[in-house]
Amino acid sequence: MPHDVSPVPAGPGNEATPGSSRRQFITQLAALSATLGVTLPLARQPARAEPVTLGQPQPPPPPNEDADRMVDLHLQVNGSPVHWLLDPRVTLLDALRDRLQLTGTKKGCDHGACGACTVHVNGQRVLSCLTLAAMANGKDVTTIEGLAHDDRLHPVQAAFIACDGFQCGFCTPGQIMSAAACINEGHTGSDDEIREFMSGNLCRCGAYPNILDAVKLAARQMKEGA
Repeated sequence: MPHDVSPVPAGPGNEATPGSSRRQFITQLAALSATLGVTLPLARQPARAEPVTLGQPQPPPPPNEDADRMVDLHLQVNGSPVHWLLDPRVTLLDALRDRLQLTGTKKGCDHGACGACTVHVNGQRVLSCLTLAAMANGKDVTTIEGLAHDDRLHPVQAAFIACDGFQCGFCTPGQIMSAAACINEGHTGSDDEIREFMSGNLCRCGAYPNILDAVKLAARQMKEGA
């Protein structure tokens, strides 16, 4: 049986003609969609970040509920005392780049396979992406920014320039830090020995012959100047 549909009684506010309610609903829906189309993109805009001055230590983060799990670190970085309050899981690489803005130390593979993050800790080369910052507590850390003395380049830096031991330059800081350590460790007796002890540093541009020449030149000059 057909359903009984009672007519809407006439009266104030009920004078709509057939189909007017549907048109009114569609009109309201269109207005709502237009409003959302303007407000949602505005709400999605990211907060503007404050500018960061490169090479300047950054203030410590505000206290939070994890403060009791932080470690208190005191070390020397490029000859300057540094005090860090850090999560024990933070790597030395991230601490150097994010806290001190020493971005010369590069984050390449972040798995210890490319050598771009090489720094010196107490004179020994380490992969800073695999070294926790807490492991450097009380030690001396040297990055590529601290290798030169005043306005005089380190012999390895000068040799890399003289021998054109780089192309794109991304791996160069790690190559130079490893080369300086390789020379200090006495592993420059032959080309094969240099290649062996520099093998942990990858150059995707393939500048290996020039890097080898640079290490040999720097080793000779450092020996003559010793």
